[in-house]
Amino acid sequence: MAGFIEIKDPTDERLDDYRALRTSGRPTESDSGAFLCEGMLGVERLLDSDMMVRSVLVSSTKLDRLRARLVDRDVKVLVASQDVLNATVGFNIHRGVIASAWRRPPVAVHDLLAGSETVAALEGISDHENLGAIFRSALALGIDGVVLDAACGDPYYRRVVRVSMGAAFALPFARIAAPANIIDVLDGSGYSSIALTPDPAALPIDRLALAEGERPALLLGAEGAGLRSETLLRATYRVRIPIRDAVDSLNVGHAAAVAFHRFGSV
Repeated sequence: MAGFIEIKDPTDERLDDYRALRTSGRPTESDSGAFLCEGMLGVERLLDSDMMVRSVLVSSTKLDRLRARLVDRDVKVLVASQDVLNATVGFNIHRGVIASAWRRPPVAVHDLLAGSETVAALEGISDHENLGAIFRSALALGIDGVVLDAACGDPYYRRVVRVSMGAAFALPFARIAAPANIIDVLDGSGYSSIALTPDPAALPIDRLALAEGERPALLLGAEGAGLRSETLLRATYRVRIPIRDAVDSLNVGHAAAVAFHRFGSV
């Protein structure tokens, strides 16, 4: 059963997980294997998942909305005024709730690829909003898992979790350790790599027809830089999303959603 604890002092040590988030420079509690989830919808999805929740910090005005999800969970619930929440986290947390939870054990990339039919493969995507948008679209549009290279951001970083609406709680992901090459890993697991590029010489995405049994891995690169030249050269296919000449490219999060809709299982 949840334990409800009223907190009146922002210096209370029981708030240490949530302290000075804007200025501390710690996106997650990576050393202890924990992460933070901010916002009502994200925390609701966290509580609905099988993730192990450490504690929930919630304003007294938002508690009733979460109460039904909390009563049967073995989780510490810290209830405070909005002023105490703001003083603790270091900014106006107007959503009124934030939670701390344990990360799942890492998934081996070969296990993820063996159990999937369609994956997103990300190269150098470190922007939090783009990474969160990609995870959200991947879960919504039928992508089975996400492969990240060593330069990608952390799917459990609180801003990524917020933008993704908690998609990482349901969508498996795995990271390729440097210096392994993402194309080598995909080829070794029998995937056809589909590299997205704004290059006008690339095949329009709606004209690519895969053979029966061909498993696609949708390759996406960082905003601006895109995929590395070696990755583009070695990919099985290079495709583009047709757009008007007045626009040079789409945001990578938007491009990902188009590609996922084309090749996902929905």
